[in-house]
Amino acid sequence: MSWKLSRRRFTQTAAALSVAASLPSPSWAGTTSEVESIRTISQTPQYYCGWPTLTRRANGQLVVVWSGGRQQHVCPFGRVDMMRSVDNGETWTWPRTLLDGPIDDRDAGVLETAQGTLLVTTFTSLAYDSKAFQNALADPEASSWSAEKLAAWRGVHQRIDAEQRQAELGQWMIRSTDGGVTWSERYSSIVNSPHGPIQAADGRLLYAGVALWDKPRRVGLAQSTDDGQSWQWLSDIPARQGDSTGAYHELHAAELPDGRLVVHIRNHNSPNKGETLQTESSDGGKTWSEPHSIGVWGLPSFLTVLRDGRLLMTYGYRRKPFGNQARVSEDGGKSWSDPITISDDGHGGDLGYPSTVELEDGRLLTVWYEHRPENPNAVLRQARWRLA
Repeated sequence: MSWKLSRRRFTQTAAALSVAASLPSPSWAGTTSEVESIRTISQTPQYYCGWPTLTRRANGQLVVVWSGGRQQHVCPFGRVDMMRSVDNGETWTWPRTLLDGPIDDRDAGVLETAQGTLLVTTFTSLAYDSKAFQNALADPEASSWSAEKLAAWRGVHQRIDAEQRQAELGQWMIRSTDGGVTWSERYSSIVNSPHGPIQAADGRLLYAGVALWDKPRRVGLAQSTDDGQSWQWLSDIPARQGDSTGAYHELHAAELPDGRLVVHIRNHNSPNKGETLQTESSDGGKTWSEPHSIGVWGLPSFLTVLRDGRLLMTYGYRRKPFGNQARVSEDGGKSWSDPITISDDGHGGDLGYPSTVELEDGRLLTVWYEHRPENPNAVLRQARWRLA
């Protein structure tokens, strides 16, 4: 395993993305951030690690979950793995597998509820069952696949039949009431997004996401009033004029100190393709504003409400310089700072999905996945940094 430590100092002079040019420059103009360290934290270099989520528990413990056990970005081997840290990410426990179904288990989210329950989310996919795979199965001699790889994929694929594979598709949640020692069986969460639900101040759990297998496909908000044991559809998020909600993906929500909700959306409609769209609710998620671009290219966004009330977004940046970026809003998402670099030493676009927590001393810890040149598989990396 390769460990890379670095210390960088980045200075940004922020210019407000305000709704009117006459508005004064925000107080974060001249904000600086210091990246103390960046390093690899995954401990299984034989596996591809993807799409992690980090959370900080009330007792200060950190928990990270991800899709592990993989051969590559799309394959049938995905499972949900977890590590813990009791020293703010200085060290991590050995990975533990929480869920491993018969088909691909992908993006993993995690949340500790106000009652101390841990919720972990994922979704199942048959994207690996591609034309290339079927052609290799039909004519192994003409295929470029190695015999070893084809045998492994065939073995996983044929553990269940076609009808059973279809029945495995869904968006899932598992639940632990003893701090992650034991876990429930998986159950439906109605929607999915990479980083899972959030805790609202009124006791509800809110999950902004996509009902992946509904026909027609729906984008909106689900809620739980029983600590995540069951979920109900609350509201649809409307499409921007001219958009298709079918091109909305990978949502994440935050509740602001004044009770308003902000949701970020990965947009694949032609206008503002690859940019983050934002929608807001002032009635607890019952209705939503029309999504609008905030002028940020990057995906997907993870929202963190800092203790001082500022709203932080962190997102993957799959253009040169490849890496991860952050922006800050002091007005509840009405305007955002210029980009703040968390990492910029990536070697391609197979990276990102950062999630960020605030540590007790005000420093920030961000975890993401990244395909590094020194390893044939993607790894988990973390940065410890600070906003000034």
